[in-house]
Amino acid sequence: MARTVGSSGPKTAQSIREAGLRLIYRHGYEAMSLRQLGTEVGIQSGSLYNHIASKQALLVEIVLDHMQTLIARLDAALDGVEGPAARLEAFCRLHLTYHMTRRAEVVIANMELRSLEPDNRAAAVALRDAYETRLTDILREGAACGQFHIEDARVTTFAIIAMLTGICMWYRPDGPRSQEELIRIHTELAMRSVTGG
Repeated sequence: MARTVGSSGPKTAQSIREAGLRLIYRHGYEAMSLRQLGTEVGIQSGSLYNHIASKQALLVEIVLDHMQTLIARLDAALDGVEGPAARLEAFCRLHLTYHMTRRAEVVIANMELRSLEPDNRAAAVALRDAYETRLTDILREGAACGQFHIEDARVTTFAIIAMLTGICMWYRPDGPRSQEELIRIHTELAMRSVTGG
């Protein structure tokens, strides 16, 4: 992908981020080299430092942006939704839709936590915990009012998220089931897991 003549700094920075996302997803963080990234963008590897501080900084940006976007979208999806059942359904819809359409970001955020330096990893984990806590709060609310029958809200949170996140590993837009059908099926599974229905 050759750099466009006269491209601006912000445009090049965006190209670097997009190329980094593709390469890390395809090859893994450790295997991706800055030379490879520069070639993908169409600039010398040394010129990358005009736009990113380091390879680690690029990974941090991708992971934190993913988590911040996911949290912001969840908060918007839950805004004004009343009752634990409706809120759980809204959580499932948002989580599934995001994970079906942002596979590269999801895979990198999950698989490359190991590649983050300690402070960066702590920041990513704190955001992940904040996201998970939103679901835990929904489950606790449902249990408190008798709508949900769960033994441990945190364990149930991890189980539901693991089930819903798995869709990004096998979903294909041209598959036999539409996004809406898959959202319905997964949401029903999640609801039955907490209601016993």
